[in-house]
Amino acid sequence: MRALVTGGAGFIGSTLVDRLLAEGHEVDVIDDLSTGSLNNLADARSNPDHKFQFHRVDIRDASVIELIERRAPEVIFHLGAQVDVRVSVQDPALDAMINVIGSLNVLEGARRAGSRKVVFASSGGTIYGAPDGDDIPIKESQAQSPISPYGVAKKVVGDYLFAYRELHSLEYTALALANVYGPRQDPHGEAGVVAIFAGRLLSGEECTIYGDGEQTRDYVFVDDVVDAFARAAEKGGGLLLNVGTGVETSVNDLYGTMARVAGVDRSATLAPARMGELERSALDASRAEIHLGWKPWTDLASGTAAVLEYFRNK
Repeated sequence: MRALVTGGAGFIGSTLVDRLLAEGHEVDVIDDLSTGSLNNLADARSNPDHKFQFHRVDIRDASVIELIERRAPEVIFHLGAQVDVRVSVQDPALDAMINVIGSLNVLEGARRAGSRKVVFASSGGTIYGAPDGDDIPIKESQAQSPISPYGVAKKVVGDYLFAYRELHSLEYTALALANVYGPRQDPHGEAGVVAIFAGRLLSGEECTIYGDGEQTRDYVFVDDVVDAFARAAEKGGGLLLNVGTGVETSVNDLYGTMARVAGVDRSATLAPARMGELERSALDASRAEIHLGWKPWTDLASGTAAVLEYFRNK
């Protein structure tokens, strides 16, 4: 397969690139390196057996359309994005330029290139808004009522994907990701707390928990998520699919697990709750199991141990 990965120098994108190259696919990466790093692509770039090309381009730039048309990928994995919800609140126009206009450029490139499919990284933590506790874990049938500009942008791109499928027969699968964590993660984005805790635990610094620590998230390991992307290249056409564990983990439990794995016997510091933070979140991924044959397999202790080992080596 000839694949193209936007945001391919990022945490999730680079892990996907490694997976695709290991399977023998030809891979192009588009990334402006605003948050991604070429260090994440060291293996991809150094192996002479890999059919790999890197293009430093901002997806907001219309030139990306011609680049995609020229490279003619069969499948585009669109992960390039502004990923910080707080930034989207502070500067919604910036968020829309990257996440909406940038995505439209990618779709136009796919259309012109005659690409077969776009696999899109949506956000299970934001597109559904703040559902009632009885609706957790959240199914894809849940109404999409995002309460942040970031979530609005992800919802809008889902609508554009549907329109391009109807108008131009461009197939898609949208993966609504839970809180993805793992090696190469930076402290930004929805699951940045795992990277923050790892860095502080290893350096002997205190970790801070905002609020009472009982707010929950669905933490899913990056290798599991990448497996869903790889499967979606051939399956799940025209669908929004949740990618998560379905398990609610409180921040207190997350810290306790990571402290235990790191061998640290110290309580976290409590700080005032942050405004607008969701109280509970978890995704029902049973539809992904049906349509992709996908299930998460990495438990929190094993996954956070891999993160701690990564930071320790780094």
